Amino acid sequence: MTAPAPSSRRSAGFFVGFLVVALLVAGALSYFASPHPDGLDTVTLEGCQVVETNAGEQLAGTCIAQNATDHTIAGSPLAHYAVAGGAATVGLAGVIGVLVTVVVAGGLFWVLRRRGTPGDDHQ
Repeated sequence: MTAPAPSSRRSAGFFVGFLVVALLVAGALSYFASPHPDGLDTVTLEGCQVVETNAGEQLAGTCIAQNATDHTIAGSPLAHYAVAGGAATVGLAGVIGVLVTVVVAGGLFWVLRRRGTPGDDHQ
């Protein structure tokens, strides 16, 4: 068995370091993200007031946001950037998102790399 090439070890170290930094950013820094609406939410709420009712928050007035509906996966376990809707699980949702992205992207790169191009002798 031969030892891996130095460039191979350097690449592996880079990817491990990248993964650690991505997980730290997703797991720790996500708690510092603003809970307030972003620019798009703010613009869609112009012309309306949020009114608290027995059924929850309702919009009064005329604004674009009154036509909004939940997306098709709003009830999924990772909806609203949290695990099962829990505000304390934002970091966990971020870590899960990073891991899923790494697995999907890594799988795609692996499949595309293995395919090669016609006439390519080295795969």
